Amino acid sequence: MASAPEDPVLERYFKGHKAAVTSVDFSPVGKQLATGSWDTFLMLWNFKPQARAFRYVGHKDVVTSVQFSPLGNLLASASRDRTIRLWIPDKRGKSSEFKAHTAPVRSVDFSSDGQFLATASEDKSIKVWNMHRQRFLYSLYRHTHWVRCAKFSPDGRLIVSCSEDKTIKIWDTSNKQCVNNFSDSLGFANFVDFNPNGTCIASAGSDHTVKIWDIRVNKLLQHYQVHSCGVNCIAFHPLGNYLLTASSDGTIKILDLLEGRLIYTLQGHTGPVFTVSFAKSGELFASGGADAQVLLWRTNFDELNHKDLTKRNLKRLHFDPAPHLFDIYPRAPHCHEGKIETVETAETVFRTLPDKGEEICKHFLNPSLMSPGCSPKPLKKRTEDVSDMPSESQRSVPLAVAEALEHIMEQLNVLTQTVSILEQRLTLTEDKLKDCLENQNKLFNVIQQKS
Repeated sequence: MASAPEDPVLERYFKGHKAAVTSVDFSPVGKQLATGSWDTFLMLWNFKPQARAFRYVGHKDVVTSVQFSPLGNLLASASRDRTIRLWIPDKRGKSSEFKAHTAPVRSVDFSSDGQFLATASEDKSIKVWNMHRQRFLYSLYRHTHWVRCAKFSPDGRLIVSCSEDKTIKIWDTSNKQCVNNFSDSLGFANFVDFNPNGTCIASAGSDHTVKIWDIRVNKLLQHYQVHSCGVNCIAFHPLGNYLLTASSDGTIKILDLLEGRLIYTLQGHTGPVFTVSFAKSGELFASGGADAQVLLWRTNFDELNHKDLTKRNLKRLHFDPAPHLFDIYPRAPHCHEGKIETVETAETVFRTLPDKGEEICKHFLNPSLMSPGCSPKPLKKRTEDVSDMPSESQRSVPLAVAEALEHIMEQLNVLTQTVSILEQRLTLTEDKLKDCLENQNKLFNVIQQKS
C-alpha cells in the first residue's frame, strides 16, 4: 500500500465576491486565479509578483463557469445571461461577447491546444467555437434536458457532456456524432471530466455519488458514496492519482484513486461547496462556495514518478470487479436541514443569499437539483416498501405508444442534425460574405487611387 499524503493545509483565503462562488480556475503558470460568482462578476487574483485583485464587469447575470486558455492569454466565462465572454486577463480586462445559446450557459472548456472552446447550456445543446477566428462552428444535439457540463478530452478528439436527462455522452469531434452513452436511474451528473490521460471519466452525482468510468471498455471502475448531499464538482490531480470532490454537504473530500479510498475530508467553507480546481503543478488547489469565500489549499502530496503511477494504475484498470465503496462515509456528516429564505421556480434566478450556516441543497438554486438527502423530509422517506411500488403490468407502456415514441425520437434526431448542418452552412455563408465585402472595399480603394 502506498504511503498516505501529508495533510493538506489551508494556505490563505480571499474575500471579494458578494455572493456564492460558482467556479475557480488557475492560470497555466499558477500566478493567477480566476473566480466567477452569483454577483455577476469575475475576479482575477494575482499571486505573483504582487498580490492584487481585479474585478471584471460585463455579465448581466450569474457567472456559472470560468477557465483560462492553455497559454493563459485568454479567460473564458459563461453566464446565465445566455452569453460567453472572452477576457484578456490583465488590469484592463477587455472582453468580447459570444451569443448563440438560447438559454443560460453552464460551462466553458478550452481544448488542450487552445484552438476550440466547448460550451454547455440549458438549451440542451453543446456548442463548439473556433478561437482563432472567434466564430461559432457547430452544435451537438442529443440531450433531452439541460446540459450542465461539457469537457474536451486531453487530445481534443472527444467531448464528454452530462445532462439532467440522467445521461453522460461521449462525442467524436471529427464526425460530430455521439459515440458512447452512460445512463443512471437514480440521479444525474452535475459535473464530468476526463482524467489526465483521457482513458477515464469521472462524474459528480446529484445522488451524492462519484463514479469513475473506463471509456475504452465502457466499464464502471469505482463508485464512491462519501458525501451526504449532492456532489457539485470534481477535479483530477495533474498526475491522475487523486480526485477532489466538492459537495453541498459543506465538505471537500480527497480520494486516492489508486487505493480506491477516501483519505481526507476538509471543512473550511460554511455552506455548500460549489467548485474545486487544481493548479497545473498539483501543489495547490482552490475551492469556492455559498459563503462567497475562495480558499487556497496546499496539497503536500507525496510526489511520485508518473511512470510508477501508471504501472500501479494499470493493475486495477481491467478485469477487477467495480468496487462499490458504500462503506466509506464522511468523518463527520454536515447535512443541515436549515430552511432557505425563498423558494424559486426553475425560470427564476436567486436574488438574495441565505445567512451563513443555512444549507443550500440546490446547485445554482435550481429546484430540480434538490438532493433527496438534503430535503427537510426525513431520510426514511427515501426508501419505500416494495409492495407500494406499481406492478410490471401497471408500469408497462403499450407497444403502439412505444413505437410511436421511438418514431418521434428518430424524427427529432433527424431534425437536430439538420439544424446543426444549417448552422454550419450559415457560418460559412457569413464568412464568404465577409470576404466579399473586404474584397469589394479593397477594389473600391484601388479605383479611387487610380482616379
